[in-house]
Amino acid sequence: MKTLEKALTWIAWISGVIGALFVLLGFIQAAFTGRFSAGTEIINYFHIANSFFLITIALFVFIYRCNCRKE
Repeated sequence: MKTLEKALTWIAWISGVIGALFVLLGFIQAAFTGRFSAGTEIINYFHIANSFFLITIALFVFIYRCNCRKE
């Protein structure tokens, strides 16, 4: 069970880093194109980042809840 918890922690951190990279890519694209409006394609980067952040949060909550049950 400890191995599963460690693997889920790694997956959560990797997912969070990927989400942060997509946010950074969205800002870089907006800076180079000069368009920050809601109608542009940078919104897609933020939707993808949101999905990765939700995965991260869900995994950390799951890991925390499993640790509480062990104690």
